[in-house]
Amino acid sequence: MANIKSAIKRINITERNRLRNKFYRSASRTLIKRYFTALDAYAANPTPEAQQEVEQRISAAYSKIDKAVKRGVLHSNTGARRKARLAKALKEKMATASS
Repeated sequence: MANIKSAIKRINITERNRLRNKFYRSASRTLIKRYFTALDAYAANPTPEAQQEVEQRISAAYSKIDKAVKRGVLHSNTGARRKARLAKALKEKMATASS
């Protein structure tokens, strides 16, 4: 344990930031998983309700990824890459569902 007051403060700040970053990372991962679950359900049974669910899930995932990027939890390129993967999966599933 640090003895210097400024070092103790930095330890506290680092822990606070680590927990905050963990929250945003975990939340974005959870929403991404929910999106892929909804997408698989839509691919298995393409209905308008399932499509609406997929659109809501991708919107929520995009929002959480953007917020994580805005707060510096994720690098901007990482956020863009994750969003691109979500869009690519949607495009592929929509193509197979329509054919």
